[in-house]
Amino acid sequence: MQEWIARAVRFFREVRAELGKVNWPSRKEVIGSTAVVLISVFILSFFLGLVDVVLQRIMSAILR
Repeated sequence: MQEWIARAVRFFREVRAELGKVNWPSRKEVIGSTAVVLISVFILSFFLGLVDVVLQRIMSAILR
């Protein structure tokens, strides 16, 4: 049991050391990336909605 605890403590120390090495993005980079993602999602959602409406109308016309 002692060995398991010692390994867990060592693991978390190593995790903390690795997190210290991470090159975290700046606030400006995070905001910019978030904006790109949100705009991309909006454009893709609009496009897929438009395709859905067009296909729905085509299928309605065929099935009449």
